[in-house]
Amino acid sequence: MKKPPVVALLSSVIPMQYLADAFEEAQPGIDVRLGADLGALEDIDIAVCWFPPHGRLAQFPKLQLVQSLAAGVDHILADPDLPRHLPLCRIVDDTMAAGMKAYVSWAVVQHHRGMKAYVASSDAATWEEQPVVSPRRHRVGIAGLGTLGLACADALATIGYQVRGWSRSPKSDLPEGVTGFHGADQLDDFLSGCDTLVCLLPLTPQTQGFLNAALFARLPRGAHLINVGRGDHLVEADLLPALASGQLSAATLDAFSQEPLPKDHPFWGHPAILVTPHIATRTDRLVIAQQTLANLAAIREGQRPLNQIDLERGY
Repeated sequence: MKKPPVVALLSSVIPMQYLADAFEEAQPGIDVRLGADLGALEDIDIAVCWFPPHGRLAQFPKLQLVQSLAAGVDHILADPDLPRHLPLCRIVDDTMAAGMKAYVSWAVVQHHRGMKAYVASSDAATWEEQPVVSPRRHRVGIAGLGTLGLACADALATIGYQVRGWSRSPKSDLPEGVTGFHGADQLDDFLSGCDTLVCLLPLTPQTQGFLNAALFARLPRGAHLINVGRGDHLVEADLLPALASGQLSAATLDAFSQEPLPKDHPFWGHPAILVTPHIATRTDRLVIAQQTLANLAAIREGQRPLNQIDLERGY
Protein backbone atom coordinates (compact mmCIF):
# COMPACT_ATOMS: atom_id res chain seq x y z
CA MET A 1 0.00 0.00 0.00
CA LYS A 2 1.37 3.41 -1.01
CA LYS A 3 2.39 5.61 1.90
CA PRO A 4 0.16 8.71 2.30
CA PRO A 5 1.91 12.02 1.62
CA VAL A 6 3.24 14.15 4.44
CA VAL A 7 1.89 17.70 4.47
CA ALA A 8 3.41 20.61 6.38
CA LEU A 9 1.11 23.56 7.09
CA LEU A 10 3.25 26.70 7.29
CA SER A 11 2.35 30.27 8.23
CA SER A 12 3.97 33.04 10.21
CA VAL A 13 0.73 35.04 10.51
CA ILE A 14 -2.32 32.79 10.97
CA PRO A 15 -3.13 29.50 12.77
CA MET A 16 -3.18 26.66 10.22
CA GLN A 17 -4.89 24.01 12.35
CA TYR A 18 -8.19 24.70 10.56
CA LEU A 19 -6.87 22.89 7.46
CA ALA A 20 -5.88 19.65 9.19
CA ASP A 21 -9.37 18.13 9.24
CA ALA A 22 -9.92 19.01 5.58
CA PHE A 23 -6.82 17.06 4.53
CA GLU A 24 -7.95 14.12 6.64
CA GLU A 25 -11.36 14.24 4.96
CA ALA A 26 -9.78 14.43 1.52
CA GLN A 27 -7.41 11.52 2.21
CA PRO A 28 -7.99 9.55 5.41
CA GLY A 29 -4.77 8.60 7.15
CA ILE A 30 -2.76 11.48 5.71
CA ASP A 31 0.13 12.78 7.82
CA VAL A 32 -0.42 16.49 8.51
CA ARG A 33 2.17 18.41 10.50
CA LEU A 34 2.19 21.97 11.81
CA GLY A 35 3.82 24.08 14.44
CA ALA A 36 7.46 24.49 15.35
CA ASP A 37 8.19 20.75 15.52
CA LEU A 38 7.51 19.15 12.14
CA GLY A 39 9.31 15.90 12.87
CA ALA A 40 11.77 14.53 10.34
CA LEU A 41 12.02 17.24 7.68
CA GLU A 42 13.05 14.72 5.01
CA ASP A 43 9.59 13.13 5.28
CA ILE A 44 7.70 16.19 4.06
CA ASP A 45 6.27 16.02 0.53
CA ILE A 46 4.04 19.13 0.44
CA ALA A 47 4.26 22.55 2.05
CA VAL A 48 0.91 24.39 2.18
CA CYS A 49 1.70 28.02 2.88
CA TRP A 50 0.40 31.41 3.87
CA PHE A 51 3.32 33.76 4.54
CA PRO A 52 5.68 30.90 5.43
CA PRO A 53 8.71 31.80 7.58
CA HIS A 54 11.56 32.82 5.32
CA GLY A 55 14.10 30.05 4.86
CA ARG A 56 11.76 27.31 6.06
CA LEU A 57 10.96 25.83 2.62
CA ALA A 58 14.64 25.37 1.86
CA GLN A 59 14.95 23.04 4.87
CA PHE A 60 12.85 20.21 3.35
CA PRO A 61 15.22 18.04 1.27
CA LYS A 62 12.53 15.93 -0.41
CA LEU A 63 9.82 18.55 -0.88
CA GLN A 64 7.84 18.02 -4.10
CA LEU A 65 5.25 20.81 -4.04
CA VAL A 66 4.85 24.31 -2.61
CA GLN A 67 1.14 25.17 -2.44
CA SER A 68 -0.36 28.56 -1.61
CA LEU A 69 -3.66 28.26 0.24
CA ALA A 70 -5.06 31.13 -1.84
CA ALA A 71 -4.77 32.70 -5.28
CA GLY A 72 -1.89 34.97 -4.28
CA VAL A 73 1.70 33.74 -4.25
CA ASP A 74 3.62 36.96 -3.55
CA HIS A 75 3.86 35.96 0.12
CA ILE A 76 5.86 32.88 -0.98
CA LEU A 77 7.90 34.60 -3.68
CA ALA A 78 9.09 37.08 -1.03
CA ASP A 79 11.21 34.32 0.54
CA PRO A 80 14.78 34.90 -0.72
CA ASP A 81 15.60 31.24 -0.05
CA LEU A 82 12.62 29.82 -1.94
CA PRO A 83 13.72 26.63 -3.78
CA ARG A 84 12.89 27.84 -7.28
CA HIS A 85 13.15 24.41 -8.90
CA LEU A 86 10.02 23.22 -7.09
CA PRO A 87 6.50 23.49 -8.53
CA LEU A 88 4.67 26.42 -6.92
CA CYS A 89 0.88 26.39 -7.25
CA ARG A 90 -1.97 28.65 -6.26
CA ILE A 91 -5.56 27.78 -5.45
CA VAL A 92 -8.22 28.80 -7.93
CA ASP A 93 -11.74 28.51 -6.58
CA ASP A 94 -14.78 29.60 -8.59
CA THR A 95 -16.69 30.28 -5.38
CA MET A 96 -14.21 33.01 -4.38
CA ALA A 97 -15.90 35.40 -6.80
CA ALA A 98 -19.17 35.14 -4.85
CA GLY A 99 -17.43 36.06 -1.61
CA MET A 100 -15.61 38.99 -3.16
CA LYS A 101 -18.78 40.30 -4.80
CA ALA A 102 -20.54 40.23 -1.45
CA TYR A 103 -17.72 42.01 0.38
CA VAL A 104 -17.13 44.71 -2.22
CA SER A 105 -20.86 45.39 -2.64
CA TRP A 106 -21.18 45.70 1.15
CA ALA A 107 -18.13 47.98 1.37
CA VAL A 108 -19.48 50.29 -1.33
CA VAL A 109 -23.02 50.41 0.07
CA GLN A 110 -22.11 50.80 3.73
CA HIS A 111 -20.20 54.01 3.02
CA HIS A 112 -22.37 55.39 0.21
CA ARG A 113 -25.54 54.96 2.29
CA GLY A 114 -24.00 56.22 5.56
CA MET A 115 -24.53 52.97 7.43
CA LYS A 116 -21.90 53.82 10.04
CA ALA A 117 -24.04 56.79 11.10
CA TYR A 118 -27.13 54.58 11.25
CA VAL A 119 -25.34 52.15 13.57
CA ALA A 120 -24.49 55.07 15.86
CA SER A 121 -28.08 56.32 15.71
CA SER A 122 -29.38 52.87 16.55
CA ASP A 123 -27.06 52.63 19.54
CA ALA A 124 -28.33 56.03 20.71
CA ALA A 125 -32.01 55.25 20.00
CA THR A 126 -32.10 58.23 17.62
CA TRP A 127 -34.37 58.31 14.56
CA GLU A 128 -32.25 60.26 12.10
CA GLU A 129 -32.06 59.96 8.33
CA GLN A 130 -28.84 60.39 6.38
CA PRO A 131 -28.78 62.05 2.93
CA VAL A 132 -29.83 59.56 0.26
CA VAL A 133 -27.90 59.56 -3.00
CA SER A 134 -29.16 57.26 -5.72
CA PRO A 135 -26.68 54.55 -6.79
CA ARG A 136 -26.89 55.84 -10.36
CA ARG A 137 -25.31 59.09 -9.13
CA HIS A 138 -22.43 57.34 -7.36
CA ARG A 139 -19.49 56.30 -9.55
CA VAL A 140 -17.54 53.18 -8.60
CA GLY A 141 -14.21 52.42 -10.25
CA ILE A 142 -12.56 49.02 -10.12
CA ALA A 143 -8.82 48.88 -10.75
CA GLY A 144 -8.10 45.33 -11.89
CA LEU A 145 -10.47 43.47 -14.18
CA GLY A 146 -9.51 39.88 -13.61
CA THR A 147 -12.05 37.25 -12.64
CA LEU A 148 -12.80 38.88 -9.28
CA GLY A 149 -12.82 42.43 -10.63
CA LEU A 150 -15.25 41.56 -13.42
CA ALA A 151 -17.54 39.76 -10.96
CA CYS A 152 -17.62 42.81 -8.68
CA ALA A 153 -18.20 45.18 -11.59
CA ASP A 154 -21.17 43.11 -12.73
CA ALA A 155 -22.67 42.98 -9.22
CA LEU A 156 -22.36 46.73 -8.66
CA ALA A 157 -23.78 47.55 -12.09
CA THR A 158 -26.74 45.29 -11.31
CA ILE A 159 -27.40 47.25 -8.11
CA GLY A 160 -27.47 50.40 -10.20
CA TYR A 161 -24.10 52.05 -9.63
CA GLN A 162 -22.20 53.78 -12.40
CA VAL A 163 -19.31 51.36 -12.81
CA ARG A 164 -16.02 51.82 -14.62
CA GLY A 165 -13.05 49.50 -14.72
CA TRP A 166 -9.36 49.93 -15.45
CA SER A 167 -6.90 47.30 -16.60
CA ARG A 168 -3.43 47.19 -18.09
CA SER A 169 -4.75 46.10 -21.50
CA PRO A 170 -8.18 46.38 -23.17
CA LYS A 171 -10.98 44.04 -22.05
CA SER A 172 -13.53 42.80 -24.53
CA ASP A 173 -15.80 40.93 -22.09
CA LEU A 174 -17.02 43.75 -19.86
CA PRO A 175 -20.41 43.24 -18.18
CA GLU A 176 -23.32 45.33 -19.38
CA GLY A 177 -23.25 48.80 -17.91
CA VAL A 178 -19.50 48.81 -17.18
CA THR A 179 -17.25 51.33 -18.95
CA GLY A 180 -13.71 50.19 -19.63
CA PHE A 181 -10.43 52.08 -19.43
CA HIS A 182 -6.96 50.67 -19.98
CA GLY A 183 -3.31 51.55 -19.92
CA ALA A 184 -1.39 54.44 -18.43
CA ASP A 185 -2.83 56.91 -20.94
CA GLN A 186 -6.39 56.34 -19.69
CA LEU A 187 -5.66 56.10 -15.97
CA ASP A 188 -6.33 59.78 -15.24
CA ASP A 189 -9.69 59.68 -17.02
CA PHE A 190 -10.59 56.56 -15.06
CA LEU A 191 -9.62 58.01 -11.68
CA SER A 192 -11.40 61.32 -12.26
CA GLY A 193 -14.76 59.49 -12.27
CA CYS A 194 -14.34 57.35 -9.13
CA ASP A 195 -16.38 58.41 -6.11
CA THR A 196 -15.35 55.02 -4.76
CA LEU A 197 -12.15 53.31 -5.93
CA VAL A 198 -11.82 49.53 -5.47
CA CYS A 199 -8.33 48.04 -5.84
CA LEU A 200 -8.33 44.45 -7.12
CA LEU A 201 -5.06 44.56 -9.03
CA PRO A 202 -2.52 41.74 -8.96
CA LEU A 203 0.61 42.63 -7.02
CA THR A 204 3.52 43.11 -9.39
CA PRO A 205 6.58 45.40 -9.35
CA GLN A 206 4.50 47.81 -11.47
CA THR A 207 1.52 47.88 -9.09
CA GLN A 208 3.38 47.95 -5.78
CA GLY A 209 2.60 51.31 -4.17
CA PHE A 210 -0.15 51.99 -6.74
CA LEU A 211 -2.34 53.57 -4.06
CA ASN A 212 -0.27 56.63 -3.19
CA ALA A 213 -0.55 60.37 -2.67
CA ALA A 214 -0.24 61.18 -6.36
CA LEU A 215 -3.07 58.80 -7.22
CA PHE A 216 -5.30 60.05 -4.39
CA ALA A 217 -4.90 63.60 -5.75
CA ARG A 218 -6.36 62.48 -9.08
CA LEU A 219 -9.56 61.16 -7.49
CA PRO A 220 -12.61 63.40 -6.89
CA ARG A 221 -12.34 65.13 -3.53
CA GLY A 222 -13.96 63.04 -0.81
CA ALA A 223 -13.53 59.70 -2.58
CA HIS A 224 -13.79 56.40 -0.72
CA LEU A 225 -10.92 53.90 -1.07
CA ILE A 226 -11.48 50.14 -0.84
CA ASN A 227 -8.39 47.91 -0.94
CA VAL A 228 -9.13 44.22 -1.34
CA GLY A 229 -5.99 43.56 -3.40
CA ARG A 230 -2.70 43.29 -1.52
CA GLY A 231 -1.38 45.31 1.36
CA ASP A 232 1.65 46.45 -0.64
CA HIS A 233 -0.60 48.18 -3.16
CA LEU A 234 -1.07 50.90 -0.54
CA VAL A 235 1.58 53.37 0.57
CA GLU A 236 0.34 53.48 4.15
CA ALA A 237 2.13 56.72 5.00
CA ASP A 238 0.17 58.51 2.24
CA LEU A 239 -3.28 57.46 3.43
CA LEU A 240 -3.57 59.39 6.70
CA PRO A 241 -2.67 62.79 5.16
CA ALA A 242 -5.18 62.18 2.35
CA LEU A 243 -7.89 61.51 4.94
CA ALA A 244 -6.85 64.46 7.11
CA SER A 245 -7.04 66.85 4.16
CA GLY A 246 -10.45 65.56 3.04
CA GLN A 247 -9.10 64.40 -0.32
CA LEU A 248 -10.30 60.97 0.79
CA SER A 249 -13.36 60.71 3.00
CA ALA A 250 -12.92 57.09 4.06
CA ALA A 251 -10.98 53.88 3.50
CA THR A 252 -12.12 50.28 3.82
CA LEU A 253 -9.05 48.06 4.05
CA ASP A 254 -8.88 44.28 4.01
CA ALA A 255 -5.20 43.72 3.15
CA PHE A 256 -2.08 45.09 4.81
CA SER A 257 1.67 45.03 4.31
CA GLN A 258 2.03 43.50 7.77
CA GLU A 259 -0.55 40.96 8.89
CA PRO A 260 -1.93 40.72 11.47
CA LEU A 261 -2.04 44.51 11.67
CA PRO A 262 -0.02 45.51 14.78
CA LYS A 263 -2.11 46.63 17.72
CA ASP A 264 -0.38 50.02 17.81
CA HIS A 265 -0.96 50.72 14.13
CA PRO A 266 -2.61 54.14 13.51
CA PHE A 267 -5.28 52.59 11.26
CA TRP A 268 -6.91 50.98 14.30
CA GLY A 269 -9.55 53.27 15.74
CA HIS A 270 -9.21 55.91 13.03
CA PRO A 271 -12.73 57.32 12.51
CA ALA A 272 -12.45 57.23 8.70
CA ILE A 273 -10.82 53.79 8.36
CA LEU A 274 -12.61 50.46 8.54
CA VAL A 275 -10.24 47.51 9.03
CA THR A 276 -11.19 43.92 8.28
CA PRO A 277 -8.71 41.04 8.81
CA HIS A 278 -8.14 39.85 5.21
CA ILE A 279 -11.51 38.11 5.00
CA ALA A 280 -13.01 39.61 1.83
CA THR A 281 -13.25 36.12 0.41
CA ARG A 282 -11.96 32.72 1.46
CA THR A 283 -11.49 29.40 -0.25
CA ASP A 284 -13.30 26.41 1.24
CA ARG A 285 -10.92 24.25 3.29
CA LEU A 286 -11.80 21.07 1.42
CA VAL A 287 -11.11 22.75 -1.94
CA ILE A 288 -7.61 23.64 -0.70
CA ALA A 289 -6.96 20.06 0.39
CA GLN A 290 -8.36 18.48 -2.75
CA GLN A 291 -6.49 20.76 -5.16
CA THR A 292 -3.26 20.31 -3.22
CA LEU A 293 -3.45 16.51 -3.31
CA ALA A 294 -4.45 16.54 -6.98
CA ASN A 295 -1.40 18.68 -7.71
CA LEU A 296 0.91 16.24 -5.95
CA ALA A 297 -0.64 13.33 -7.86
CA ALA A 298 -0.05 15.16 -11.16
CA ILE A 299 3.58 15.83 -10.27
CA ARG A 300 4.16 12.18 -9.39
CA GLU A 301 2.68 11.18 -12.73
CA GLY A 302 4.99 13.55 -14.59
CA GLN A 303 2.24 16.06 -15.44
CA ARG A 304 2.00 19.79 -14.87
CA PRO A 305 -0.08 20.51 -11.75
CA LEU A 306 -3.13 22.76 -11.76
CA ASN A 307 -2.44 26.50 -11.59
CA GLN A 308 1.33 26.18 -11.42
CA ILE A 309 3.08 29.56 -11.28
CA ASP A 310 5.56 30.70 -13.88
CA LEU A 311 8.35 31.75 -11.54
CA GLU A 312 9.96 33.94 -14.17
CA ARG A 313 6.80 36.10 -14.29
CA GLY A 314 5.56 35.60 -10.73
CA TYR A 315 2.05 34.52 -11.77
